[in-house]
Amino acid sequence: MEFLTKQTFIDKVFDYENNKEWTFKGERPAIIDFYADWCGPCKMVSPILDELSKEYKGKVDIYKIDTEKEQELSSIFGIRSIPSILFVPMGEKPQMTSGALPKDQFIKVIKDVLKA
Repeated sequence: MEFLTKQTFIDKVFDYENNKEWTFKGERPAIIDFYADWCGPCKMVSPILDELSKEYKGKVDIYKIDTEKEQELSSIFGIRSIPSILFVPMGEKPQMTSGALPKDQFIKVIKDVLKA
């Protein structure tokens, strides 16, 4: 699992400064967790993402974005509640969901949406 800044997001996920149309730069499908340290539901999701990052290593990249530190990224994605999770399949538009999902729900999305 990797924590992203604005620059690493632009380098690894999507260069929103130079592209209007979504173009994913990743080599694998990704899950991006928009969170804050003070957020209770975010703390529930974090260990689940830790486990998934080990279970799906080399198949799915899992990133975290601190909404307090990376306010520009939060505003670009219209984050209004956290946790907000962005699921990024290969060659398709990303899908956003909000709220703390249980592990089985993440696994279902990894299989059905991310096709990993």
